[in-house]
Amino acid sequence: MHEALIGAALLLTDRPLTAGELAGLLEVRPDEIPARMEAFARHLQSNRIGVLLEQVAGGYRLVVDPQLVPKLSALLRSRPLPRLSPAALEVLALVAYRQPITRAEIEVLRGGPAAALDTLLDRELVEVVGRRAALGRPQLFGTTERFLVDFGLRSLEDLPEPEPAPEFSEILRG
Repeated sequence: MHEALIGAALLLTDRPLTAGELAGLLEVRPDEIPARMEAFARHLQSNRIGVLLEQVAGGYRLVVDPQLVPKLSALLRSRPLPRLSPAALEVLALVAYRQPITRAEIEVLRGGPAAALDTLLDRELVEVVGRRAALGRPQLFGTTERFLVDFGLRSLEDLPEPEPAPEFSEILRG
């Protein structure tokens, strides 16, 4: 019964469900959820129904088995968003690894304008997370839950280790 309830709940939502939400639904303790979700994932794989369980953005969601996507592409109604430009990916990486960060800091680190930040805001991959306590109170940017979901990350700790780069203050001193 629990497997059917988990599957139905994950199909009904358009976002990952947290362990707390699933615990409330199943009327169990939150610490029981990881083991139940592992069992559910094994159930999905053993029955080969073309759907897999993915842990992402602090929750769980169902996804189509990547091996089946090429055969299903004709059924997809909406076209995916155009790929991000190299500039947008560079800005996104700076935000992801250095958040919270201001537009001016991004521009200094990139050595050029951060116009791609507007694209990332439009796509809801980054958001304004506050303001810096400095002259002009510039906006601070950080990544969103959608960033985690779209990039298949459980949390920011899942980001790969970046290559060492100079600190912002070192760049300013030249």
